[in-house]
Amino acid sequence: MRRVRQRPPMLFVVLAILGVAFVAVPVVGLLFEVPWGDLGSILTSEIVGDALRISLVASLLATAIATLVGVPIAYVLARVEFRGKALVRALVLLPLVLPPVVGGAALLFSLGRRGLVGGPLYDATGLVLPFSIWGVVVAVTFVSLPFMVLSIEGALHGLDRRFESAAASLGATQLRTFMRVTMPMIMPAFISGLALTWARAFGEFGATVAFAGNLQGRTQTMPLAVFVALESDRGAAVVMSLVMVVVAVIVLVALRDRWWVRA
Repeated sequence: MRRVRQRPPMLFVVLAILGVAFVAVPVVGLLFEVPWGDLGSILTSEIVGDALRISLVASLLATAIATLVGVPIAYVLARVEFRGKALVRALVLLPLVLPPVVGGAALLFSLGRRGLVGGPLYDATGLVLPFSIWGVVVAVTFVSLPFMVLSIEGALHGLDRRFESAAASLGATQLRTFMRVTMPMIMPAFISGLALTWARAFGEFGATVAFAGNLQGRTQTMPLAVFVALESDRGAAVVMSLVMVVVAVIVLVALRDRWWVRA
């Protein structure tokens, strides 16, 4: 059926304009503050380079880990019925609603040098997660994992299972059916999950600073560098903020067609 174009109520138009302006004005204000003449030197400075390197390494590793464990979690939640399923789903998705700094504190209490798991781990291997790049990876994985789970679980719930049944009837194992039939069918959702997981990991602040600290060249990510630069180097803070805004916009534009049907 052809869509009938309707004139929206004037009240809705006014409120929509105000809402868009509420989001757009800070971004425009940021653009006006960018020291365009010093952009190159700031982007190549040591603090920006270190923060960008750590953010990229940690976010890419977090995305890989989230994919490795998130896809199986989503599959189990979507296809397997078991007691306590609602509780398991709530625990997996908890970082979505939990304040990141609280998540970081929980990680510190459990995986820190004297934590429930971190203590025995340190005694056995000498490995200390907090205040290291691995601590950053753990923190950003913790907050970004739910995005992969949600993307894959939603796609599996909406999948036509007749193709999987046909593959199973031809003798394909469950794993082979998943890799050869299911994954290609949910690939758009998988790509969306990858992008959203990476973007969330790249922009994480609270859990990182609570669990891994804020050490330049070691655990200081882009958001942490922005926070520090706001007090000491306004130009660097603005430029790094601009980089993160550009990354976010690119992800959102790239995923536009994954979220709603083109008009």
